[in-house]
Amino acid sequence: MRVLVTGASGGFGAPTVTRLRAGGARVVGLDVRPADGVLACDITDQAAVDLAVAAAVRTLGGLDAVVHYAGIGTPNDAGGPLEPDAMAVIDTNLLGAWRVTAAALPALLDSPGRARVVFVSSELAYLTLPFVSAYSVAKRGMTAYADALRLEYGTDLHVTTVYPGYVRTAIHEAGRQVGLSLEGQVRAEEVDDIVGTVLRQLAARRPRRDTAGTLAGQVELWAGRHLPGIVSRVVVARVRRQVAAGRFDSVEPAKGLVHRFTSRSAR
Repeated sequence: MRVLVTGASGGFGAPTVTRLRAGGARVVGLDVRPADGVLACDITDQAAVDLAVAAAVRTLGGLDAVVHYAGIGTPNDAGGPLEPDAMAVIDTNLLGAWRVTAAALPALLDSPGRARVVFVSSELAYLTLPFVSAYSVAKRGMTAYADALRLEYGTDLHVTTVYPGYVRTAIHEAGRQVGLSLEGQVRAEEVDDIVGTVLRQLAARRPRRDTAGTLAGQVELWAGRHLPGIVSRVVVARVRRQVAAGRFDSVEPAKGLVHRFTSRSAR
């Protein structure tokens, strides 16, 4: 199998590349941090994507699968400006995946078998938390794009969307820096839960349409998709308790929320 992996130097991408190569696959990665077998590419730059994908296809002699990991997780205020943080998150997580898929599509359609595209979305596509509106928009948009790709190209492509929960990777560093760490706030999954799920979908004769990385993740994903009102009420009640306890008082993106929930000003 000839595979292109975006975000190939990251917490999910690097072990995926290693395990694919150990299994005999030929892999080229794309990342803003180049490495051995990983091409430098900013997926928010259309010209850079076109050049990098073309180079990957030449190196591999074709393409049988694309795995989309690349993403950033900068927190934002849902009522704040799009620029710079929210737009950067949407451009990288959603439009970047679209750019790479479109650039790779001719080679995928030339694959002798039924080629595969795996989108790594997030449970936050359906289980929204405060201060991740841009990330949730991007990941739900990725889900919609995957559905559209499956509808229009499903005769020639297997398209799978994977929904990780909270995993301790560098994407959460931006949140930690502003006091919005998810550590201890939500259930944690392991890197191998997600990497193993992606590898199974690449190898499966009939890969799944949508899947979480764990059984608990499947339950959470089902609840977010089918019981959104109940889930939202639970989240709001928890956030109110945290605001009342002062958890967000020193968090810049939370100033408005603290005032609206308590009528006091954030420090």
